[in-house]
Amino acid sequence: MAKIHPTAIVEDGAKLGEDVEIGPCAHIGPYVSLGDGTTVGQGAIIDGHTKIGSKCQIFPYALIGMKTQDLKYREGSVSYVEIGDRTVIREFATVHLGTADGEKTVIGSDCLFMAYCHAAHGCILGDHVICSNCVQLAGDVHIEDWAIIGGCAAAHQFCTVGRHSMTGGMSKIRQDAQFFLQRYKIKMVCFVTSLLVMTLFYFL
Repeated sequence: MAKIHPTAIVEDGAKLGEDVEIGPCAHIGPYVSLGDGTTVGQGAIIDGHTKIGSKCQIFPYALIGMKTQDLKYREGSVSYVEIGDRTVIREFATVHLGTADGEKTVIGSDCLFMAYCHAAHGCILGDHVICSNCVQLAGDVHIEDWAIIGGCAAAHQFCTVGRHSMTGGMSKIRQDAQFFLQRYKIKMVCFVTSLLVMTLFYFL
């Protein structure tokens, strides 16, 4: 049986699994589906066509299923957010709906999406992905299974980060990162590479 705080709002049509817990002042929209054992913390908002699996933890003030910030969005378009099982969405994180009709923003199972992280429209995160605090993922970024993204890193739209790769904190992801790649201080690496190329051209 679901446990809903008296100050929480669960709109008609929302589907709650067994043993779901909804904290104070949380808001669950009419098209939301929450799997068995999922908990939603104080002040969290889950809206839109959002499906969340079982035993997930949605921490206070997270926002999931809000309208995309993409200016191409047209009112009335129906898009989705899907989150797998046992995934943790920490406080103040945001996960937006897709832009076009039918587009999905997906976070897999057993992921950790830390505080203040953002997944824009059409992002696809695999299973066991870790995004440290303040990671910012632009639209249509793909993060494959077991990848780790360090704090405050930002990914340009349409980039793919390969499975089992590790991206250091504060990195700029401006191109695809291959699987098993370790990537740190990418700005400095690019600068050193450019300096080397310019030096070779000078002497040749």
